[in-house]
Amino acid sequence: MDTTDRYAAFRALHRSGAPLLLPNAWDHASAVALARAGFSAIGTTSLGVAAAAGKADGAGAARAETLLLARGIARLPALVTVDIEGGFGEGPKDVAELVRELAAAGVVGVNLEDGRPDGTLTAVGPQCDLIRAVKEAAPELFLNARTDTYWLRVGGERESHERATAYRLAGADGVFVPGIQDEAVIGGLARALDVPLNILYAPGGLSPRRLAELGVRRVSSGSLLFRAAVQHAVDVAGEFTQGTVGAQGLPTYAEAQALATAFDDHEGTGDADGPGDGAARG
Repeated sequence: MDTTDRYAAFRALHRSGAPLLLPNAWDHASAVALARAGFSAIGTTSLGVAAAAGKADGAGAARAETLLLARGIARLPALVTVDIEGGFGEGPKDVAELVRELAAAGVVGVNLEDGRPDGTLTAVGPQCDLIRAVKEAAPELFLNARTDTYWLRVGGERESHERATAYRLAGADGVFVPGIQDEAVIGGLARALDVPLNILYAPGGLSPRRLAELGVRRVSSGSLLFRAAVQHAVDVAGEFTQGTVGAQGLPTYAEAQALATAFDDHEGTGDADGPGDGAARG
């Protein structure tokens, strides 16, 4: 599939009968595992990428890690969209440079947020400047403009509508409003927008089916999978110390190792001198 077809395919996923259910990876192995599980599109989670590198999310500190991961997973047989926080730069020029690099790597979309590290929102004007810079630098990229009105609890329904409208007029291809679970507000936003609305899945909250009924066209997992993986690691470690860890359902060493070279030309060749299936190594 050439680049143009990949862009078109990603856009089409937002317009099909069911909403796009988008899992978010935080490293190469998690992205490969999700692609192998059959997901046609995969996002990245800025929290997962930053935390895995020992850095804070939302502070613009994980630009290098984000770009490195994107370059690695964009070759997978899945469409990849990347969370770039607030743009990893000081202004439109820096953001434009980043998205050009991402587009060259084969990424089909980006998330760009207006939340700031101090818990406030970027002013609408400067945020629209960033959106325009993205679309000028890489017109075909699907720009999902995120507003943190509900996530940071610094704005309500009215401001969400105002920002969503402004971002759309600036060129956004979709709008993302994480942290919202009010059916009336979600439905109102979906009806008011002529671009796909993205909502963050919340365990115990509205189901993807209900969100679809409200008009949502994209449901993403955000940092959920990363946080679940961390907790599961702790749980398994606790079982290990009590000698109760079962092998069933866990990938073997060889299976986990294979994630590093999955979808390469040499996938499955392995290392002739490496440990066999099921062998343990730190």
